[in-house]
Amino acid sequence: MRRWLVVGAAGMLGQDVLAAAADAGYEVTGVGRSELDVTDAAATRDTVAGYDVVVNCAAWTAVDDAETHEAEAFTVNATGAANLARAAAASGARLVHVSTDYVFDGGASSPYPEDAPVAPRSAYGRTKAAGEWAVRAEAPDAVVVRTAWLYGAGGRCFPKTIARVAGERDRLSVVDDQTGQPTWTADLADLIVRLVAARAPGGIYHGTSSGEVTWCGFAREVVAASGHATPVDTTTSAAYQLPAPRPAYSVLGHDRLREVGVEPIGDWADRWKVAAPTVLGAP
Repeated sequence: MRRWLVVGAAGMLGQDVLAAAADAGYEVTGVGRSELDVTDAAATRDTVAGYDVVVNCAAWTAVDDAETHEAEAFTVNATGAANLARAAAASGARLVHVSTDYVFDGGASSPYPEDAPVAPRSAYGRTKAAGEWAVRAEAPDAVVVRTAWLYGAGGRCFPKTIARVAGERDRLSVVDDQTGQPTWTADLADLIVRLVAARAPGGIYHGTSSGEVTWCGFAREVVAASGHATPVDTTTSAAYQLPAPRPAYSVLGHDRLREVGVEPIGDWADRWKVAAPTVLGAP
C-alpha cells in the first residue's frame, strides 16, 4: 500500500488527501483534470497501473448546474467512477471513492445508517448514486466514503463566504431548516488514510464530523471565529429558489467505522475550532 494516486488532486479535498498520505509516509502522486480525464477509459487504465491505492476525489460538484446538465454530470460521477474502479480492479489497486449525502432524500429525522436505501432527489444525487453502484459492481473491495458539508483551506467553501460577507454587511440571513455535519477536508483526508491503513473491508462508510447543526448555527460559529459581531438571522429554504433541492436532513451515522475499529471524526464544533484559523486564514 505504498504508492498512492489521488485523482482530482487540485480540488479542496484532493489537496488535503495528498498532504495526509504524504504525512503518513506514502509515496503520493496527484493528478488533476488536465492530467487525467476519467471519462477516458484507456487513459484511466494506463494512469492507474502501478499504484497500490487510488483515491477518487474527482467529481462534477456543481449541484445546480447538474439539473440541466445531468448527462455531463453522469459522465464524470458515474462513468468516470466506473472507469477508475475497473482500472483499479485490473491492476490490483485499492480504490477509495468519495460520495455524498445527496444520495439520500433528506427526509429522515435520525442519522442515516450506511445501508439505508438511497433515494436522491437531485440530478447530482442521482449521478453520485450511480457512481456508488458502478464502483461496488466493478471493484467489490473498494471503499466508498460518503461525506457532506465539506469546507477547507484549499478552495471556496461556506465558512470563507460567510466570513467575507459578515465583514461587508450589517446582518446576515442563513437557512435554519437544513441540518447536517460540517466536515473539514483535512479530517476527511485523515479518515481516508486511517481506513486504508486499517485494511477496512470493502463497502460504504460515512466520513462526516459527529454531531449536527443547521447552516444558520454553523454560520454563527463562523462569524464568531472570524472576529465579527454581525447578527445572523434565521430564514428558510423557501426563501432561496435554487434549481436543485437540498436535503433537509443530511446527518450520517458512523456505526460501520466503529465496527471495523476506525474512530469517526470528532464533533463538528470541536473540529471547527481547530480548523478555523487555517480555513479562514487561507485566501
